[in-house]
This record gives sequence, C-alpha cells and structure tokens, in this order.
Amino acid sequence: MGKLVGFCSMASTLFLIMGVLPLALARGHDYGEALSKSILFFEAQRSGYLPGNQRVKWRGNSGLFDGKANGVDLVGGYYDAGDNVKFGLPMAFTVTMMSWSIMEYGNQMGAGGELSHAMDAVKWGTDYLIKAHPEPHVLYGEVGDGNTDHYCWQRPEDMTTSRNAYRIDQNNPGSDLAGETAAAMAAASIIFRRSNPAYSQELLTHAYQLFDFADKYRGKYDSSITVAQKYYRSVSGYADELLWAAAWMYKATSNEYYLDYLGKNGDVLGGTGWAMTEFGWDVKYAGVQTLVAKFLMAGNAGGNAPVFGKYQEKAEFFMCSCLGKSSQNVQTTPGGLIFRQRWNNLQFVTSASFLLTVYSDYLTSAGKNLHCSSGAVAPSELLSFAKSQVDYILGDNPRATSYMVGYGSNYPQQVHHRGSSIVSVKVNPSFVSCRGGYATWFSRKASDPNLLTGAIVGGPDAYDNFADHRDNYEQTEPATYNNAPLLGILARLHGGHNGYNQLLPVEIPVAKPIAVQPKPNPVKETPFSAPIAIEQKTTTSWVANGKTYYRYSTIVTNKSGKTIKNLNLSVSKLYGPLWGLAKSVSGSYGFPTWVSSLPAGKSIEFVYIHSSSPAEVSVSSYTLA
Repeated sequence: MGKLVGFCSMASTLFLIMGVLPLALARGHDYGEALSKSILFFEAQRSGYLPGNQRVKWRGNSGLFDGKANGVDLVGGYYDAGDNVKFGLPMAFTVTMMSWSIMEYGNQMGAGGELSHAMDAVKWGTDYLIKAHPEPHVLYGEVGDGNTDHYCWQRPEDMTTSRNAYRIDQNNPGSDLAGETAAAMAAASIIFRRSNPAYSQELLTHAYQLFDFADKYRGKYDSSITVAQKYYRSVSGYADELLWAAAWMYKATSNEYYLDYLGKNGDVLGGTGWAMTEFGWDVKYAGVQTLVAKFLMAGNAGGNAPVFGKYQEKAEFFMCSCLGKSSQNVQTTPGGLIFRQRWNNLQFVTSASFLLTVYSDYLTSAGKNLHCSSGAVAPSELLSFAKSQVDYILGDNPRATSYMVGYGSNYPQQVHHRGSSIVSVKVNPSFVSCRGGYATWFSRKASDPNLLTGAIVGGPDAYDNFADHRDNYEQTEPATYNNAPLLGILARLHGGHNGYNQLLPVEIPVAKPIAVQPKPNPVKETPFSAPIAIEQKTTTSWVANGKTYYRYSTIVTNKSGKTIKNLNLSVSKLYGPLWGLAKSVSGSYGFPTWVSSLPAGKSIEFVYIHSSSPAEVSVSSYTLA
C-alpha cells in the first residue's frame, strides 16, 4: 500500500551526470515492450471474476462476495498494491491517470497495438466504480481493511480476511473521494465516447452526481472511513479534488459552469495559491494547474483568463522545480532520480514525468517556451528530463537495475506482493492459511513463483540503494498508481508526437477488438470451498455478418450434502439470449419452471449465445433443505 507526501527536483549540474541528452543520442530502450508490460500488470491486480481473455494465467477468481454483507454488489475492481484490499481513492486516481494517458496518447497506443488493452484496463476500474456508486449521494470507498489484511499473507483466491465495505454519504461525507471518482468517471467518459457512447453517457451521469455530492456535502473521506487513515490518509484535504473534478467535468462536457467554477474557486480552494513540487493520488494541485493551463493555451478561458494565468504560473513552477530551474527545486538522488520519500518513491517519479511530458507537448502545440526563474526553457527539455526518469526506472541507473518487473535482465525477484509470492492456485489449489502464508511463502528467500510482469516497485532510496527483499515493502511493493501515469509517457516515447496539435480536442481511435479464443475447458468456477460449482465452456462458434458468435454451456452442480432450493444466480455481461433458467422481475435467474430443487451431487445446465467472452455467472442466494 502506498503512502503520501510530496516531490520533484533536479540541479542543473546533474544533467551531465545523468546524460540528459537529445533523444537521438540517449541510450535506447524498447518503450513498446515496456508499455505492453506496464498494461499487463493491471490484469494481475484484478479482483472478481476474471474474463476469458485474461492474460495473466496464474491468477484466479477472487473477492466473489465483496459487498454481499452490505447488500450491494462490489465484486470487481483492483487491489491497490501487494495486498488484497480495494481502496477507492487510489483506484479512482489510477483510472483518471490511465484515461488521461489514453486521451493524450491513444493514437500512439493504437499504432502499437495496445489501445484495446489500455481501454480494457480503464473499464475494469470504471465497471467497479459504477457498482460502488449505487445512489447519487452514496459511494463505497473501501472493501476489506488493511489491519486484518496485513495480519495475513494469502493469495487473493484464498483470503479469509474481513471483506466489510465502507461508504460515504450525506451524513458521512468525503469530498476528496467523491471528487476523485467524479474525475475518473468524467475522464473515462471521454475515451469511450466514440467506441461505446452508451457506456460513456453512463459514466458521465455518475460523474455529474458525484461532483454534486462532493461539492454539496463537504468533508474529508478519511473522517468518515476511518479505517483508511493508516493507509491512504487525505493529508491535502478535499479542496484540490474539487478543482480537479471540475477540470475533468469541463473537459468531458464543455459546460462552462465547471470552467467558471475553476475561475471563481481558484483562490479559495488553493488552485492559484499552492506552488507544488509533488503530484499523486492525494495532492492534485499540480495536475489541475496543468489542465487549466491547457485550457488557457487552447483559448478556452474566456473571462476567466486572468485567474487561469495564475493557475499556469503555478503549473510552470512545478515544471521548473523538476528541472532544477526554480527557486525551490525538488530533491534528486546522486543518480538523478526525483526523490520525495523512501516509501514507494517511484509513484511520484511517474506522476511528475507524465505532467512534464504532456506540458512539453502543450507548449510545443502553442509555440511557446517554459518560463523559469533562470530563463526560458524549450519544450524539448521537459520531455528529455521525463525521458531520463523513465530510462532510470528501466535500468539506466547506478545499480543497472530495472524497477519494472520482467523488463531487462536485472529486475526485482522478491516483490512484496501476496499473489506473486505464493504458488499459483492453478498449480497448487491447496488452501494457504492466514499465518501459514507468512511461514511458508513470505519468509522464503527465493524468487517469486509468479512473475508480476510490468509492475513498477517502490524503487531505490535517496542514495540509489535498493534491497531486493520481500519484507522490504518500502522498496519492493508495487502499486497501480505507479503504473497508470507511465502508460502515457511510454506511449509517447515509443510512438513519437504524431504531429497533431495537443491543444485541440483529441479523437480517440476505435480500438481493434481483442480476439477471444473459445476454450473447451472451464473458464469460471466458484471458490473451491463453495457448495455450488459453476463451470462454463464453449460448445460451438460461427461467423454471421462478419461477427463471431459463441454458444456457451454452463453447468451448475450441487457439491453440498444437502438439497438446494430457491437458487438465485446473477448473470452479468450477457449480450444475447439464454435458455434453461427462469428470469425473475428483479433481474436474477432461478430454476426453470420444471425444476424445483437440486439434489446433492446433481447438476443443471443452461446455455446462452452472444459474440463476446463468457458472461459473469455467480450465486446470489440459495437455501439448503
């Protein structure tokens, strides 16, 4: 789990040490490979029923009853880091930053064949965030709790820890959580606008409601969800998230209400006052200042231009401080890496590098230079410095270590991550107990049995030192928000600028569909201890009007020693007809009219047809006779 603070700095004398040279002269990396792997990491962090096109094969279904005790479906989403908790604030920020990466560099991702994977990664997050927002003024911000989770070392498929869900509402507000989730929904709505307009509109509806909730009922989320304080305390408060959400709402809607909100509230909420040297899941000021500067350079400020000019001054302070050209510069290691804190420092490096990258392109499109206290700086210098940070992460550093797992020949082998450090449930389904996992797997002085491909770990200390030990969680634990900003930078470095004006509205290309190969073997199962087993398989497929259709057979088996009655199944992501079950008015499915119960050891079958990967089938309720 990540913690917070600030970041960014580079003394000009270090440029020679690090070799911040013109791009053509710098050491080469395969940024396309790094991009592919950085996206793949998100599939290892998935919670819930895994899809048929899941590429990280050592993972299995997990968290299948999340939210059930609270009467809400919270299955899905992402585990934030090396644990099995779903924290809403960093998850929403992860979705926002992945969406921003696609918004700016989706064309480059498409050219490299990774746009579909990136958009899938966003949608896995937004599908969950939609579930977490069941009412306009209710938002679930955490499933599980860090204290019980940290007491155990279990793969997510086995976890026995608390799965209680925690929420904010009108009486227990959380403007920072609601604001960030509004930003995530709004940003994601932009990237799906062309390829999935109905889904885009659904996201925008949630964004409208969440912004209203955040603004009308103000308060810090960790005062309402107190179990989050130890892990994701909102140190900066909620003012930055209100501005951040307003900026994304304007970006998604072009509604001048949100533009005026930024203008009228810039001073009182700190957008024009805070000169930052950090950007991350908690402190959003540098991000909103960069967005507002883009609005100004694109000619969209209107009567807010004087106030937006103040935002831009603070955005440029951030950029200059990273380059070592400000009155207050960020700290760097002897090897030239931005350094803010020992605990998961690379989260700040990737976030800062993303802002430097997009601002470089904004300035290039506007035909302007960056203005620092030391003088004018060409846009290319911002991109060169961002590139130097990425190259450091990928191995150009004093230790010659890649801090992306699976990239290069020398990368962390003992990652602080429950799933990767314990043998896959697919290899050995034997139950791993809460404390037994510590004794058998956590303390094991050997490489992880499962490669956590693409994960960006916490990284080195202030002196470029790094200890590759599983118990060194400050340096070897990965996090989703480490990777999210990196997607955009890697796409930019791999695909180049593409020659378009970054200040104009960007049309996200329609991603090429990812082929789903039908599998004759079961693709989904209930947990091993469940009294009801569900398995699906493809029985046939055919092509009609250029589209491939699949027929799926689903077998529901009673593995308890008693007769099952009143069975209710949830079938989601179904896009075609279904036979063999009776659908209720509530939308769930039960026994067909000719079946009243399912004796012990017996099975029933139902089938459905659609042109997608298998539907998500789970047990909602039943009784044992």
